[in-house]
Amino acid sequence: MKAKTICLLAIVISLWSCKSERNEMELDRLPKYKLEFDKLANSWDEAIPLGNGTVGALVWENDGKLRLSLDRADLWDLRPMENLDFANYGFDWVQEQWEKDTYKNVQDRYDVPYDQLPAPSKIPGGALEFDVKALGEVASVKLNLDSAICEVKWKNGAILKTFVHATEPLGWYTFENVSGDLNPSIIPPAYVSVKQEGANDPVTGQDLRRLNYDGGRVTQKDHIITYDQKGWSDFKFQVHTQWKPTPKGIQGSWSISSQTSDKVPNETAEQVVTKALQSGMASSMESHKAWWNSFWNQSTIKVPDPVLQNQWYMEMYKLGSAARQGAPPISLQSVWTADNGKLPPWKGDYHHDLNTQLSYWPTYSGNHLDLEQGFIDWLTQYKPTFKKYTKDFYGTNGLNVPGVTTLTGDPMGGWIQYSFGPTVGAWLGQHFYLHWRYTMDRDFLKNEAYPWIKEVAIHFNELSVLGEDGKRKLPLSSSPEIHNNSREAWFADITNFDLALIKWTYSHAAELALELGLKKEADQWKASLKEWPDYAVNEHGLMFSPSLPFNESHRHFSHLMAIHPLGLIDPANGSKDMEIIEKTIAHLDATGSSQWVGYSFSWLGNLKARAFDGEGAAKALKDFATSFVLPNSFHVNGDQSGTGKSNFTYRPFTLEGNFAFAAGLQEMLIQSHTGTLRLFPAIPADWKNVGFSKLRTEGAFLVSAQKQDGKLKWVKIVSEKGGEIRLYNPFSNKEFSIKDEVNAQWDGDILIIETQPGQEIWLKP
Repeated sequence: MKAKTICLLAIVISLWSCKSERNEMELDRLPKYKLEFDKLANSWDEAIPLGNGTVGALVWENDGKLRLSLDRADLWDLRPMENLDFANYGFDWVQEQWEKDTYKNVQDRYDVPYDQLPAPSKIPGGALEFDVKALGEVASVKLNLDSAICEVKWKNGAILKTFVHATEPLGWYTFENVSGDLNPSIIPPAYVSVKQEGANDPVTGQDLRRLNYDGGRVTQKDHIITYDQKGWSDFKFQVHTQWKPTPKGIQGSWSISSQTSDKVPNETAEQVVTKALQSGMASSMESHKAWWNSFWNQSTIKVPDPVLQNQWYMEMYKLGSAARQGAPPISLQSVWTADNGKLPPWKGDYHHDLNTQLSYWPTYSGNHLDLEQGFIDWLTQYKPTFKKYTKDFYGTNGLNVPGVTTLTGDPMGGWIQYSFGPTVGAWLGQHFYLHWRYTMDRDFLKNEAYPWIKEVAIHFNELSVLGEDGKRKLPLSSSPEIHNNSREAWFADITNFDLALIKWTYSHAAELALELGLKKEADQWKASLKEWPDYAVNEHGLMFSPSLPFNESHRHFSHLMAIHPLGLIDPANGSKDMEIIEKTIAHLDATGSSQWVGYSFSWLGNLKARAFDGEGAAKALKDFATSFVLPNSFHVNGDQSGTGKSNFTYRPFTLEGNFAFAAGLQEMLIQSHTGTLRLFPAIPADWKNVGFSKLRTEGAFLVSAQKQDGKLKWVKIVSEKGGEIRLYNPFSNKEFSIKDEVNAQWDGDILIIETQPGQEIWLKP
């Protein structure tokens, strides 16, 4: 019914002006934040990060030289893991060894080689160095987030400006107020250099010499340097830079190119740079700034805690630097591979037992689905590879994904409870579902989202067996990364981790089948769902499995997947679910964080936001931001604060904790996973002035809102695709106005609004 006909429900139409509110949010849309220091970092992992998802750079100082550590996302040694013999050592064999208590055979075949073999692995690309000793002392180092440009100033007046172009595989550098002899050098990675001490650890990085590469060739002529390096098999890459003197200094460009076969030649780094120099740095900077301006206009937040506010902007900056459609997805370190003469931590690979999933959490409500699309495209591209792995290792039709993969989706082994985990494809399937729900793209639903989830369900149908209780279970189950890689890391009963992913798969396969009018298939998935048991719960909430209570501090919250991110156990379902949530989180807190890493605190922030605990969410996120990141905002797993938040104090850099932080702060501001939109569902009581602009919800709605002095001032909703939006009443009562005519009605405390594609709706007390 029309709003004007239901004034008795206290909805009033008015033509009030939204100009002041609109202008206020527009002012915040381009961040004024800077990463600023009074000197250059002296280690690669504290450097200024620049990137565009394909190439990246780290700006720091190494032995008196300004160093740009250069990287490209597809620099990979893709030699196969020769130990992966699924024909003779498949899942049935693993189960047999487990049952016979000869599990060391499995570890020797599939776990040990990952640690001992140097490849397959992400590999570093090299560096540019400038001898800046003569410039004297640095005055300031700044990363301007709005433009993604790094500026270094020396006290003698010298200035460096450098950036990685937002969309092209190249970078630029310009020095001003320096002599013309400040020329760069290309420094190849240490593929043939002196052996590194302690460089055989897959966590801290193995010695690059173990790759057995021949030395690369560096050639120089006038103001041109090229480094060509051959890798494994036919792979090769090129680093190239050219520069020219200017009236006040020098100006130059660089690029990295890769090539996997002579039969398919790609544009070389030299060709990229030559073309860029023809159009010039000014033109390149203009298009670069335009992309970042558009990026920052996608969404913004404003919270009263400066630590959380600044960290969110740093996370979104890194997201914009690490993810692109058309580029490889976000790996453990993305385009910032370790520049320390070693392979990157955990080989810089793709971990799908948590890392890739968390990395894309903020793209949904953060309104950056264009960046998330690159991950979806990669999963779709290598779906045939994943199906072959599923058939070869598990002997099932349908779809699963290796938990640890190369750039091309091939399995790498490692702790196989997780690197070959039976439900990895289900968690990745959630990204297909979320992409559908946040875009409402029906072609994507039909052609990609439902087929992926359906094929995962087929895999579960064929893999599962009947347990003694008459309920379905997996032959072996796991809960990352409980009991690490020991025999006990496999469970005879089904874990809550696997069970939640299986239940999620069947329930959402049914939902999507119904959406497509496939009632028979929907009924099949609903019937399959009923064959599985309930979650294992005790007086403390969710357990690891029916045979193992949650009884230890652990970094991976695998037992509570049903709460977050899957949302199967949710406050919206009633008091029983809320009781499980409260008990589980309380027991998690009581057990302590001694064995947590940084991403654990980020995940906890998301969890507490889902439980509507604003104070708890803010504290968890602040613990992350103050204790588990380096000065440049990189998440380094271990506690750097010395305050005892974790017994882990090491510092391997990975990105998933950073991006899960951003998602957690967004969860505090907006939630729509239940089908009902909640505004500011989990903010601390003392957050009186807080707002956001263009956060995205399920149903493809863009929402902006502002609180002032503790009261909601206004709400703006833009409907991209039309349809119904359900809004939990965010005002103190039901007396508020809606600008323009809308179809709206109340259902208890939920305002239901029928929208048209492109429609804007403004609400105000």
